[in-house]
Amino acid sequence: MLDPKQFDELAQRLAGSLPKGLHLLHEDMTKNLRASLEAGLARLDLVTRAEFDVQAAVLARTRAKLSALEARVAELERGAATEADPPRA
Repeated sequence: MLDPKQFDELAQRLAGSLPKGLHLLHEDMTKNLRASLEAGLARLDLVTRAEFDVQAAVLARTRAKLSALEARVAELERGAATEADPPRA
């Protein structure tokens, strides 16, 4: 999930963008915005960047293996087709 610091920074930026008259409520708004952000993001099915990178690497390896297997199957099929053809005299 996201780092709590990121929630705080985003809440601070949102609260900072409020009109000047509302700065008296700054701390309360920051807390409420942070809680709302956490609740909204908690409902999403998110993964960390590290988890994403690991899965991307697994996918790359899987694609490479698949390509190698496809080439091997094509080679075996060519060999089987050649053996199935009777020699011409």
